[in-house]
Amino acid sequence: MGKLISVTASPPHCVRSKLLCFSLVYLLTTLSLILYVSLSRNQCIFRYSPFDPIQTKRLSFPSSYGEHKYAFPTHRSSCSSPVFFSDYWTVLNEIHSICRVSSSSETLRYIHGKSETFGGNFSTQKRFSYFNHSNNDVEVPCGFFRDFPISNSDRAEMDKCELVVASAIFNDHDKIIQPVGLGVKTLETVCFYMFIDNKTLNSLSHHNVISKNNPKDYRIGAWRIIKISESDNLYPNPAMNGVIPKYLIHRLFPNSKFSIWVDAKIQLMIDPLLLIHSMLVIPEVDIAISKHPFFVNTIEEAMVTARWKKWGDVDGLRMQMETYSEHGLKPWSSHKLPYPTDSAMILRTHGIRSNLFSCFMFNELEAFNPRDQLAFAFVRDHINPMVKMNMLEVEVFEQAVTSSYEEQEEEQKQESSLRIIKKRRRWLDNESWFLNSSSCKSYLMEMWGEHHRFFPSWIRYFNLFISFQLYIGLQNSIKYIYIYI
Repeated sequence: MGKLISVTASPPHCVRSKLLCFSLVYLLTTLSLILYVSLSRNQCIFRYSPFDPIQTKRLSFPSSYGEHKYAFPTHRSSCSSPVFFSDYWTVLNEIHSICRVSSSSETLRYIHGKSETFGGNFSTQKRFSYFNHSNNDVEVPCGFFRDFPISNSDRAEMDKCELVVASAIFNDHDKIIQPVGLGVKTLETVCFYMFIDNKTLNSLSHHNVISKNNPKDYRIGAWRIIKISESDNLYPNPAMNGVIPKYLIHRLFPNSKFSIWVDAKIQLMIDPLLLIHSMLVIPEVDIAISKHPFFVNTIEEAMVTARWKKWGDVDGLRMQMETYSEHGLKPWSSHKLPYPTDSAMILRTHGIRSNLFSCFMFNELEAFNPRDQLAFAFVRDHINPMVKMNMLEVEVFEQAVTSSYEEQEEEQKQESSLRIIKKRRRWLDNESWFLNSSSCKSYLMEMWGEHHRFFPSWIRYFNLFISFQLYIGLQNSIKYIYIYI
């Protein structure tokens, strides 16, 4: 009798290889994550009726926008507040009916007189004393303590506007960008006004964008141009002069029911009637503005403003934050509402609450600096009556407007060759692995301090070891796959 020989099937070498298993798991996990992120990334959807007479196609959002504007991408797996637009003709008729209803019974009364500055330059205690507004008969400070230097013909036309989209360019800082996506009746219903100074006008004339032959009626596309005459009544800082039409728009257009402010750096991509209806009328709010995806406190914005030199007077920033802290701003607690991300687009329903907010905001900007994000949350949380706000997701803002990056792309193309050469040289140089030779040295030193001057050597060697092990594992995986296939 022969012996019974039991044969045990051994697992193939490809299964016994730990490096191969690790490599395959790593590869499958990475591919799964990439697939999940690519499929789940979803921006806010703007819906139009198929019968809306929109003259241009809907916005195709550039993927590079978030890279320029924020330190982190703002895309999320889902949008918590998508915006759906009603039918254009329904919106048009409803807004017309709202504008026909007079609200003259509830109006603010403003302090009149003359002062050394346009805003009156009130003390801290005086400004804050008006925050509790319980009686509409009490006059409040709201600028115009000096004449606003515009022509009588422009002022007469501005008095006729019931819905206004306004912007401003001072010191020839930006270019005029035309709005797109307008309905066929929008220009008959909405006024588009662009405020400029003499330097901007000369630049427009020099480039043959505008003609000085008809100084009473400057128009560029949809925009009616309002020239601000040179005057000692305004501020020496052009940015502060731009704050006047931005926050005192209800005084420049006293008969307007709704307004949209857009910075000149951005382009309005959605019909303003649809924006007003979906963001103000339907939610029944006073102001609509986008909220910040990360910041929740004024102190964070002040730190970023100082770190990135968005405002040079750091002592002034410190004084502003100390003033707000002494009057109820808790540095590291969350606000009652989210923090605004960008005031480049502000939608308003003109009324008691929104007008009060705009007046008090302007007073704070004159007292400290034109960086309105620093005063926004403090004023919002301390005025009475409280303003009703629609804090939009940042994706909504990014879909409603877009910035022009043509100039940035041209500058990047001009410097791209030099950058590529420098990067290749640094890559070949081992010293580039150290923080000491990094182009971000000054920033990282400021953030981390002297004790993080160099990366610890064990981290560098550990990274090299891991990289070597992954390389060996990949080579073994390729060898086993080649053998068994």
